[in-house]
Amino acid sequence: MKKIKTADIASISLCTALICVCSWIQVPYVVPFTLQTFAVFFAAMTFGAKKGLISTVIYIMLGVVGVPVFSGFQSGIASLAGATGGFILGFIPAVITVGFCSKKFGKGVLASVIYCTLALMLCYALGVLWYAFVYGGGNILSSFYVCVLPFLLPDAAKIFLAIIISKRISKVIR
Repeated sequence: MKKIKTADIASISLCTALICVCSWIQVPYVVPFTLQTFAVFFAAMTFGAKKGLISTVIYIMLGVVGVPVFSGFQSGIASLAGATGGFILGFIPAVITVGFCSKKFGKGVLASVIYCTLALMLCYALGVLWYAFVYGGGNILSSFYVCVLPFLLPDAAKIFLAIIISKRISKVIR
């Protein structure tokens, strides 16, 4: 059995806390958005798939057991089963994709943009399907218009921010 390092526990804890705090930060826009996606991508790019995944799963589990870590200080299984539940669960394949690809293909800006975009599409796909099933009466196209289109520009900005900050932080922590 591999020993768990204190530095690993600290980085997982900090990333979990970052995701929690970023879910509470609401930026006014055409449709208000949070910074969760930024935090998830940052965790995966900076600390890898394993630590990013653990911190994301801990974030989700905290919300499920009643700690108000979801956007709008929401919590509980009902929040996860609600309109944004698919997007929250979509963070899991997204963080795995970003973490794996950053290790496999490097952290160059172009490569990072490509695999973060791919990861975001996975998150969008799960979120739109979930929303269509729960609220949209199965209409995927209208769910796409409601759940994705207003967030394309903010999510692109969050990806670039995560890439830039991860590149800077990675130089210091490794």
